[in-house]
Amino acid sequence: MASGFFALLDDIAALMDDVVVMSKITTKKTAGILGDDLAVNAEKATGFKPSREIPVLWAISKGSLLNKIIILPIAFLLSSFLPWAVTLILVLGGVYLAFEGVEKIYEYFVPHKHFEVVDASKITSDIDIVTLEKSKIKSAIFTDFILSIEIVIIALGTVLEKPILFQILVVSIVALIATVGVYGIVALIVRMDDLGFRLINSADNEKSIYYIIGTILVKGLPFIIKSLSVIGTVALILVAGGIFSHNIEFFHHVLEHVPSIIKDLVLGLAVGLIALLVVNMLKKIIKVIKKPS
Repeated sequence: MASGFFALLDDIAALMDDVVVMSKITTKKTAGILGDDLAVNAEKATGFKPSREIPVLWAISKGSLLNKIIILPIAFLLSSFLPWAVTLILVLGGVYLAFEGVEKIYEYFVPHKHFEVVDASKITSDIDIVTLEKSKIKSAIFTDFILSIEIVIIALGTVLEKPILFQILVVSIVALIATVGVYGIVALIVRMDDLGFRLINSADNEKSIYYIIGTILVKGLPFIIKSLSVIGTVALILVAGGIFSHNIEFFHHVLEHVPSIIKDLVLGLAVGLIALLVVNMLKKIIKVIKKPS
């Protein structure tokens, strides 16, 4: 009996070792989306009064956790009964990622007219502040839902051939990391400038180490958010290209002698550009149809 118990413990330990290793690999594969998720939420969590940044971020975090709770069971059911659907969703998600990445590049070189961004920190009415907060929280949670689907499906795609228990453990760990890790880092980022101002105010003079560090933190926040956006965009295209390369037989044999990172970048850009052209064409057709005669 004792030997059977210890054998069971060995099996559990071996399973957990495999889960940890696979979780690391899967987290790397979802790094592009996690970077984009980080950049998006860092942007959405800024612009509020310092006293409201953490409560707003906490509300978004709870919404993100609820998103994962909704998505995970559906993903596991598909994996058990319709595994081909996981691959299909994975490829469609790759098209969306490629489109999103290329669209960001397109909008950078061909600026569009956007709605004016309202700075919540400059609003004095409590009613207006609450309304804006609810609007931004709702928008952030919806964006997180789309990104969460992609994260879960990509994570599930890496362990699709494994037993269902293994899938549940690995994908759940990745989903937890995606929530706690991303929003924990966002919390540090959005409070970075406040810490900088405190250091500046506590400094005796401009040559003080507190003043120098504080200035770096305050001036560095916009740069960090912009950098995350750029890194996230490139990562989105690379992740999309990797999805096409590994899940579509035709693309698997394209550019075989080219380094994988270049191949993924080319595939991601090509599919994203096609998707962008199709979407823009559909928008023009819809606009013409709706135009009064």
